[in-house]
Amino acid sequence: MMKNSALVMITFAMFVFSLLGHAQDEGLSVDSAIEVARAGMRADKAVIVSGAMNFSEKDGAAFWPIYRQYERERSTVDDSRAAVIKEYTAKYPHLTDADARAMAERMFECDARIASLKKTYFKKFTKVLPALTVSEFFQVERRVDLLMDMNVESALPPLTQAKYAGERDKAPEPPQQ
Repeated sequence: MMKNSALVMITFAMFVFSLLGHAQDEGLSVDSAIEVARAGMRADKAVIVSGAMNFSEKDGAAFWPIYRQYERERSTVDDSRAAVIKEYTAKYPHLTDADARAMAERMFECDARIASLKKTYFKKFTKVLPALTVSEFFQVERRVDLLMDMNVESALPPLTQAKYAGERDKAPEPPQQ
């Protein structure tokens, strides 16, 4: 089972990397690259979950309707996260401290909403499936999330470049040991 999960995750990672690389090669905006990646993820995520979980017919019949509801609710949180990322790319490299604070707070709120949503759906899933099966699903979900986050983050310019762009000459040297 772990071998199948690893194979599915590697396949998904290659798919997402190729999408983002293709978007960058085509000169698409960050908005377009995010949308391409999200559309690809939505299209293939059910296949990834299905392959990784290998549900029986009975478990699948119980799981998929709840999963579709979960994904609809999750997409609204993901829309909020994407809006913060788009704002960051629009304001970079001239972010103010207030911009950084506001964006960080919004991302923390998104993280809290996702955690709350997962707790809610863990309860819904465990009404129809064993907790071990549901935990396995959320492990797969976490891996997919990490891959997507890694891809998006690697495409963004690091905040340290914006923060220190004009201040490098003014900043004191770190103490020598």
